[in-house]
Amino acid sequence: MSPISRRCSFCLKPEAEVAKIVAGPGSFICDECVSLCVEILGAPPQPGSGRTEPDVPSWSALSDEALLGRLPLIAESADQVEAALEQWVTEARRREASWARIGAALGMTRQAAWERFAHTG
Repeated sequence: MSPISRRCSFCLKPEAEVAKIVAGPGSFICDECVSLCVEILGAPPQPGSGRTEPDVPSWSALSDEALLGRLPLIAESADQVEAALEQWVTEARRREASWARIGAALGMTRQAAWERFAHTG
């Protein structure tokens, strides 16, 4: 499997376009999104709503071109998560966890887990 370039799971910017990126299990967050989170969490709730809403474009607000332009970025983000899941399954197998236990943990059959992940190592 070719290496996946790291991309913020929230704003979808590649690692090269941000100052720092923090890794989680299959996801990443950039310093810009962390700053936005701090700002949102520190803001007082909006009157009557009980919470604040981030300024994130909804599907209905995006043009068709903008929506289509984000699809490959979201697919790349999904590839990041899949690569991390494969690493976790590989570690579980290294620790001699059975395919039945791995399948149960993932909510699938032993056979489905084996078919999906046996190629990973």
